[in-house]
Amino acid sequence: MTHSFLKCCFLAARPKTLPAAIVPVWAGCVLAWKLTDQFDVLLALCTLGGAVAIQIATNFFNDAIDSKNGADTERRLGPTRVTASGMMKSQTVMKIATGFLGLAALFGWVLFQARGWPVLAIGIPSLFLAYGYTGGPFPLAYRGMGELFVILFFGLIAVTGTVFMQTGTWPREALLLGFQIGLLSAILISINNLRDRSEDSSTGKRTLAVRFGPKVAVLIIWLEIKLAVFSGLGWFAFGHPSFAVAGVPAFFIGLRIIWVLLTREPGPESNRLLALAAFQLVLFATLFQLIAKTNF
Repeated sequence: MTHSFLKCCFLAARPKTLPAAIVPVWAGCVLAWKLTDQFDVLLALCTLGGAVAIQIATNFFNDAIDSKNGADTERRLGPTRVTASGMMKSQTVMKIATGFLGLAALFGWVLFQARGWPVLAIGIPSLFLAYGYTGGPFPLAYRGMGELFVILFFGLIAVTGTVFMQTGTWPREALLLGFQIGLLSAILISINNLRDRSEDSSTGKRTLAVRFGPKVAVLIIWLEIKLAVFSGLGWFAFGHPSFAVAGVPAFFIGLRIIWVLLTREPGPESNRLLALAAFQLVLFATLFQLIAKTNF
């Protein structure tokens, strides 16, 4: 059965994961505007373009490297992987991934012209870890560090970096927002790893779900949800108590996620939970923007 090149690229890009790249930039721009009444459209678009390009590159590298390492097998419960299924050659997938890194570097050049060396401090590790997440001498995803990576790079660094691009400053509020978004983004990785636990355990991928078992994996997801929501109480200390409300719906969505994980075995339902977790993340950002706009 033949598949179009564009369809293969769409599958490898994993569009359901892109909220993890979009939301930190989106929310970071909202916070910057709220704190300073500043918003630079060009810098926002370049920050967003760079973040999305790095996310897509990470997904392409992951597709090819997991196939090479035998981590994607016929036992897979998740979406089809284009390299392991034979839909695309590994070399092609790697070249496309490298192309997206090049695109990210172009966006980064614009940001560098505006903000200087801090862009390099953020951008160079981000570009490297797009490959290093699953490749290189110390692949983070194979060492149980996927959640930590997401909290750090798709939360703290992405949000504080976005606010810096907009304002040239590093306000402490950005750390709190980055922590919340990083935790909500990590839920996606944790659900994915719990779903793939059986397959990963047989292929040497030592995720937290593999290391500590399904009960601890569900507990980790529950902790990510609770910490993301209740750390929002920190907005009271920063003089923006209404922002704490943005996490309330995420808590109830989290209850639904946990209920399904506790009552059903990993399977197709897990893929629907990933979509629900992505919605949870987007809803948080939407409410954060509405609160900022209405001064509620």
